[in-house]
Amino acid sequence: MSARALPLTATEDRQFAFLAHCGGILGCFPALVIYLIFKDRGPFTAQESKEALNFTLPPTAVAILMNVLAMTVPVIGSLFAIIAAAIWATLTVFSVIAAIHVNRGNPYRYPFNLRLIH
Repeated sequence: MSARALPLTATEDRQFAFLAHCGGILGCFPALVIYLIFKDRGPFTAQESKEALNFTLPPTAVAILMNVLAMTVPVIGSLFAIIAAAIWATLTVFSVIAAIHVNRGNPYRYPFNLRLIH
């Protein structure tokens, strides 16, 4: 006998989709966790967490690289730190916009997104 998780209610489905987009403030990791755990339990959560993950994955990787360079490159390290901060600010703004749309029950598509995960 296998233990299968119950499907999400409509409210829970919208809530986890909302949290996936809000998590963009912290990078791609919250959306990844929500996608992996809840993708088979709620269609809205699956759709929106995948959208959030696709949007946040490349900038998170670049921001991590910029932070590493900021700590290791002596002369222009502060330039890399500024780039990392700009990436974080951009992720924050777009994640909040998306979370507001999703909290109202509307799907959200970021204006630019690589959609690496299908």
